Amino acid sequence: MNGKKRGGVRRLAPLAVVAGLLIAFFATGSHEHVSYEALRRNHADLRDFVAANFPAAVAVYILAYAFLTGISFPAASLFTLLGGFLFGWFLGAAFTVVAATAGATAVFLVAKTSFGEALWERVKPYAGRMEQGFREDEFSYLLFLRLLPAFPFWVVNLVPAFLGVRTRMYVVTTFIGIVPGTAVYAVIGDGLGEVLAEDGEFSIADAVSTEIVVGLAGLAAISLAPVVVKKIRARRGGDAAP
Repeated sequence: MNGKKRGGVRRLAPLAVVAGLLIAFFATGSHEHVSYEALRRNHADLRDFVAANFPAAVAVYILAYAFLTGISFPAASLFTLLGGFLFGWFLGAAFTVVAATAGATAVFLVAKTSFGEALWERVKPYAGRMEQGFREDEFSYLLFLRLLPAFPFWVVNLVPAFLGVRTRMYVVTTFIGIVPGTAVYAVIGDGLGEVLAEDGEFSIADAVSTEIVVGLAGLAAISLAPVVVKKIRARRGGDAAP
């Protein structure tokens, strides 16, 4: 009996850690610093810090971004812009992809523990609509969902765990799939210096052009090509059968 209790405590450990981090994050007001206004006030100090403490700045950025991804913080996209602003578009995108993949993978692994039972209730309404896609070709479908956010990012982080997607498959498709969108935001962030220097206004909606959206949608459509080819071949095979 005591062994079962100890096992239950160990399984609840991830929940306690996540809950503690969430409470600390919001109780200390840290969430208020993730905003464009905060970046406008502190952009010069941030760049000075990065210049003087590059390795530490990279470590802090990656850990913070992974944490925000893990708790599905809605302003994580602003952090992607920050990465481009602080490190340049190439390094900013690279650090962000690593951090976002790590954070998403942590959520995926937590969902596979007993804590996942509570998470399942949150994503169950989405699972039915996504199950068929994963059954047909989990690599192509997950890549599609990463390239084109047809569902909220946190949902795509969780549902694959409940539908039996392998961890390696999840990590690879997440890493590859978020590269294009991350690169777009990092490039925009790289150009924020002039806007901040002039104390100008900024809107992500205005910065992301129609061409960019169409381009990302095109990549997402290409990722589903193997599924389409498989269906065509199956249909031809069925028609050819006597």
